[in-house]
Amino acid sequence: MITTPEDFSERLSIGVQGLDDVLSGGLNPNRIYLLEGAPGTGKTTLALQFMLEGARIGEKCLYITLSETAEELNSVARSHGWSLDGVTIFELTPPEANFAADQYYTLLHPSEVELSETIKLILDRIEELQPDRVAFDSLAEIRLLAQDPLRYRRQVLALKQFFAGRRSTALLLDDLTSRSHELQVHSITHGVIVLERLVREYGAERRRIQITKMRGANFRGGYHDVVISKGGLSVFPRIAIDDSAGSLSGQMASSGVPALDALLGDGVHRGTSMLLVGPAGAGKSSLSTQYALAALERGETAAIYTFDESRSTLIERSKGLGMNLEPHFASGRLIIEGVNAAELSPGQFAHRVRERVDQDPRGVVVIDSMNSYMNAMPAEQFLVLQMHELLAYLNRKGMLSILVMAQQGLVGQMQSPVDLSYLTDTVVLLRYFEFRGAVKKAISVIKKRSGVHEETIREFRLSPNGITVGPALTSFQGVLTGVPTYTGGLDPLLSKEGELAQR
Repeated sequence: MITTPEDFSERLSIGVQGLDDVLSGGLNPNRIYLLEGAPGTGKTTLALQFMLEGARIGEKCLYITLSETAEELNSVARSHGWSLDGVTIFELTPPEANFAADQYYTLLHPSEVELSETIKLILDRIEELQPDRVAFDSLAEIRLLAQDPLRYRRQVLALKQFFAGRRSTALLLDDLTSRSHELQVHSITHGVIVLERLVREYGAERRRIQITKMRGANFRGGYHDVVISKGGLSVFPRIAIDDSAGSLSGQMASSGVPALDALLGDGVHRGTSMLLVGPAGAGKSSLSTQYALAALERGETAAIYTFDESRSTLIERSKGLGMNLEPHFASGRLIIEGVNAAELSPGQFAHRVRERVDQDPRGVVVIDSMNSYMNAMPAEQFLVLQMHELLAYLNRKGMLSILVMAQQGLVGQMQSPVDLSYLTDTVVLLRYFEFRGAVKKAISVIKKRSGVHEETIREFRLSPNGITVGPALTSFQGVLTGVPTYTGGLDPLLSKEGELAQR
């Protein structure tokens, strides 16, 4: 039967979480597609998921294998908790590999027959079964039998013409073991899906997927992170940003510390992002936790993604500063998730954040810290681009996003590992300074796009009573250098009475 334009009214799910989103709903049915990648990238796993999705909805599925035995395919399926009972396997392997031959398995050796005879056996099996979905694993065997690039191309073209008259969607696998002719099939197939595996100097390997071609269909371009775990292959699409704004966007979000809100011009706006930057130990994490606690006390939600400390450490540290997070964590409104930058891919992390926000887009998201997050990225420019997408998404959802970044050094000249100040709407700077033989902390607002803010530098203190922001340090010159000149009297900077009054 010849396909008609009506066949494209619905997309065909490929059965892989996230990949249908990248493909804007799935594949156009009744066409032939190329799935290519080096060994170990997940081609067989993806093809099996394509088969199982078809079997799940009652379609006839045929898996043609020239490179693996049926037992090997079933072993892969069992490792993911699957059963291939609904999938017909047509096996062309050496006779000595006959583990459990039955009516569904045909045993031949590709090298013992002519290419045309091998193709004829495959086409006869397809004619007999009339499958809705076909997976062909792999083209490398056909290329070896063809031995000639022109003959190989003609055979693949013959396959395409064969499928053109049938209501079958075919997925051709190619392992790229021969790098000289891999582009020949691209112009013949309807679409091309490429899987890649990247090995880093340290940490787990990374996988990614790219759609390089898809005729007559929209798709999300670029690379998307891939993870293979028990249950199959998962794709984490790059974040798509729409123009819709959250219902709370533009409203003020208080920190719960009046003096801090005053420094920021009565607070920060929802639907904006804030960068807390300063040396290690200056109070950046505690300040971000204060914003999360304030949101929770207003009945909203909060999510803290920490790269540098465990959940129990964060809860205990916060409790020592008068911030009790345990009731909110027990209620489920507070999420504290430890992130291992060596194992979790950036795309997978962004997907987790998006899922959490989609469940309840009210409150605060904290990423602590950007230094460790940057270690998960292959290069600095990619960190900036992905963070731009993530912040834009959170802003449109009406969330308050707080990023924590540690500067290199303690006093004097400071340097940031990457400049994110232009991406965020508000930048708060924390610094150490020396005063009469003691180390003090100072806080100031460097930037705020969504309104006015104080231009003063205030003392910042952490105590069992919580966060305290003191009056402006008007009697100092050069606080941001770390060793200021004091021009005032002998009174203390922040008295006990002042702490209670300013908190």
